[in-house]
Amino acid sequence: MNSRVRELRERQGWSQAELAERLSVSRQTVNAIETGKYDPSLPLAFAIAALFKLRIETIFDPGA
Repeated sequence: MNSRVRELRERQGWSQAELAERLSVSRQTVNAIETGKYDPSLPLAFAIAALFKLRIETIFDPGA
């Protein structure tokens, strides 16, 4: 799954560690999401969307 997490995180000026802390996950989880090696759970996807104030489908592309 492709995501815009890296782009959105960088726009905020946050490191992976800072985003991870805001989401209560590990930095490795953020890295895996950004590199497409891990698809977030639905609760985590909702948390990411809420943090960036966007809809899930604006951040994640399941068709890719």
